Amino acid sequence: MKKLIFAIIIALCAFSIGEVTAYSDGISAKSAIVYEPLSKTVLYEKSADEQMLVASTTKIMTALIVIENCSLDEKVEVNSGHSSVEGSSMYLRPDGEYTVEDLLYGLMLASGNDAAAALADHAAGSMESFAELMNEKCRELSLENTHFVNAHGLDAQEHYSSARDLAIITAAAMENETFCHVFSCRSYTVDGNTFYNHNKLLDTCSGCIGGKTGFTKKAGRVLVSCVERSGMRLICVTISAPDDWNDHISLYEQCFDEYDFVPISNSEFHIPVISGVEEAVCLSFEMPGVVVPKNLSSELEFHLPRFVFAPIEAGERAGYAELISGGNTVEKVDIYFGESVSRRQK
Repeated sequence: MKKLIFAIIIALCAFSIGEVTAYSDGISAKSAIVYEPLSKTVLYEKSADEQMLVASTTKIMTALIVIENCSLDEKVEVNSGHSSVEGSSMYLRPDGEYTVEDLLYGLMLASGNDAAAALADHAAGSMESFAELMNEKCRELSLENTHFVNAHGLDAQEHYSSARDLAIITAAAMENETFCHVFSCRSYTVDGNTFYNHNKLLDTCSGCIGGKTGFTKKAGRVLVSCVERSGMRLICVTISAPDDWNDHISLYEQCFDEYDFVPISNSEFHIPVISGVEEAVCLSFEMPGVVVPKNLSSELEFHLPRFVFAPIEAGERAGYAELISGGNTVEKVDIYFGESVSRRQK
């Protein structure tokens, strides 16, 4: 079948998905990554797959599991075991009753270990059962270097993650509107106590839309943040980073200075259908765009049939988009039929 080629010239250079740029700018972190979630592109990494203690950044997964399994207005009963958990706290009252929503904000803003314990018991019946839900989510996300045994992130055997896995967890969490609101919230009041977001990047890094800090003596300083500029969203993770705030700012500045996100799925393509109950079929894309370096020319081509015959099944491959630089193909993105179309009865 002949192919119809749509060519779009863009003033950007091609960049292969997953390619890593090594900076020599003295990042303090033992482990780090900068990750673009839509195309799953890694712009920077340093020992990103090393299994490490991650302290309270564990609570990103905790919040996601709670949001997926509980309603925000559910009542949570707090006991003395919850309120006496060591470390950072939102100072829950023993025998008090709070909403899931209140505890989520205390979990993320105050980094409340007491909130984590109460939410784990409420959502799953016990800390152990909640950890099973966390690890089930890890398997769903195909994480290779993460295993949780608690909801708060206090140091424990067999409780670890990696910079890459934390970035993937954060990307998954940010697909949830409730999580995004909590992640970016600057302050929240519960029982007359106002908690403030510990993420300094909200004020010091342009475009910051969320973050979570973590610290134990063994883990060191751990920081997860997200910044969005000019239509490109990046997630940065640093683990055991004495100068984490400046690490994040430096990495964001370099990555946003050097790269752009080029949307592919913004193009509204429909292919005519012969003998179908519909006259045309819409398309869906393997990924919505690609990350490319700035300031050099490349060509984005769409390879699609001029028409198709019914019947068509949603999810069948329709063609592909091709990113070309210097006459060479550097990336292909598959395009699929976005809906099924039955054959028209005669």
